[in-house]
Amino acid sequence: MTEESNSPHKVLVPGRWVERIEEVFHIVLGACLLVIAVVALYFSIVRAFETTPFFPTGMIQAINDILFIIIILEILRTVVARYTDGVFQLQNFLIIGVIAAVRHILTVGASMTLASGKSQSEFDRAVVELGVSAGIVVALVFAIFLSKASSSFPAKSARRSNGS
Repeated sequence: MTEESNSPHKVLVPGRWVERIEEVFHIVLGACLLVIAVVALYFSIVRAFETTPFFPTGMIQAINDILFIIIILEILRTVVARYTDGVFQLQNFLIIGVIAAVRHILTVGASMTLASGKSQSEFDRAVVELGVSAGIVVALVFAIFLSKASSSFPAKSARRSNGS
């Protein structure tokens, strides 16, 4: 007799069905993200060469689009890692946050550089946005450092307690 038949609660959906459905969803989501990344790359290339003037507007737009595609690929990596390892990895989300914040910094910085005739309040707002985004980048990089340090900490403490 199995443990499930002895339990007082009747299970409506067997766990293995849920796991199979979850596997199918991860595969579909991963495929969708890959398709989105490919389509985004195509439109980014087209837009980069159609934007006039190419320097600096087209180049800035291309960098912004490339960082967006990298974010999509990092999300895809997170979905794949979840499918293969069974857990979401904190560091992947932190890296996505860093890339997104850097992308925002580049976008705001480029708009400040290219836009002429901004009012003082628009300029002040852009500077505050840059400062906040820079603070976010620093905080996320520090979180990545702490995450890596904490993952190696148990191994170091275990060696010390064993006398090595």
